[in-house]
Amino acid sequence: MFNQTKKKAGYSLITLRGYPICIDIEHVKKCVLIPMICKVGYGRMNKKKILVVDDNEDICLTIKQYLELYNYIVEIVHSGTEALQIINNNFDLIILDIMMEGIDGMELCGIIRDRVDCPIIFVSAKTLEEDKVQALSIGGDDYMTKPFSLKELKARIDSHLRREERIRSNDRHLLSSKNITIDLLANEVFCKGVKLQLTKKEYEIIKLLMLNKNMVFSKERIFERVWGLDSESQLETVTESIKNIRKKIRSLDKETSYIKTLYGLGYKWDVTYEKR
Repeated sequence: MFNQTKKKAGYSLITLRGYPICIDIEHVKKCVLIPMICKVGYGRMNKKKILVVDDNEDICLTIKQYLELYNYIVEIVHSGTEALQIINNNFDLIILDIMMEGIDGMELCGIIRDRVDCPIIFVSAKTLEEDKVQALSIGGDDYMTKPFSLKELKARIDSHLRREERIRSNDRHLLSSKNITIDLLANEVFCKGVKLQLTKKEYEIIKLLMLNKNMVFSKERIFERVWGLDSESQLETVTESIKNIRKKIRSLDKETSYIKTLYGLGYKWDVTYEKR
């Protein structure tokens, strides 16, 4: 539906019978009809605050108008620099374009990821697999390519916010993944019902990876998040800790792998069955 800017990308927004339509000028036969009519009466949900960062004003305005119909509070900015000025305003979710002048979306995500813990959804005209992998690796939680459906965007937003609610709810402080369960209140991890004897740092690594299942963390980033920049420990401590975690889990669950190594990138929580 959308691309970078209407002028540069060759897209034009017109209205037909009350519906806004985005037409690709270069491929005029391919157009997407976006109904803006939606059901009223969604006010029972708590209002969530969303930040949209995109240099295309039409995209920002259309997303804002659509989501506000569903009782979301939406703020829009058109550059990474503007986003940095308001990023501490307690947003529940961020929608982030990549190709912007000055600070682009990738760079912005890298700057703010350790300052905000809300989900970040990338929306971009970049369709290559390496672009998606990079966006998710630096801290993005999701990736949608332009053109995209507003209905699907809202569905993904709802999905991410529901997950955040489950994590933050004291009534639902247990987080499970296959045979692993983490008690976020007691700071304990269980495998097949048996408590794992973990060090504090090992627990923090499992917690970090489980709470961010779609994200790849480099050794450097894990070190910063778990040990802190002022730590006198060595970076290889991360590798050794993950090795110990795998060993402790494998003693109780030999058939499942939970922490995946992405060579050259880092680690992610990924449950896979291992034949033995």
